[in-house]
Amino acid sequence: MILSVSALLLFGIASYVAVRSRATSFGGAVVVFLFGFYAASSGGAKPINQLMASVAQTIAQMR
Repeated sequence: MILSVSALLLFGIASYVAVRSRATSFGGAVVVFLFGFYAASSGGAKPINQLMASVAQTIAQMR
């Protein structure tokens, strides 16, 4: 678990930097993909899914 949390943090920071610097290279895409992969396998996956479902429901109610 320690490795997965460390990798999650590492790829999260790298994803943030890639998005902020508008990196559109293949390497940037791989970093963002790996961040998603590690986020999905962490303990944070359930709260992230709940948050996104809540946001989608709120947007649907606005229409």
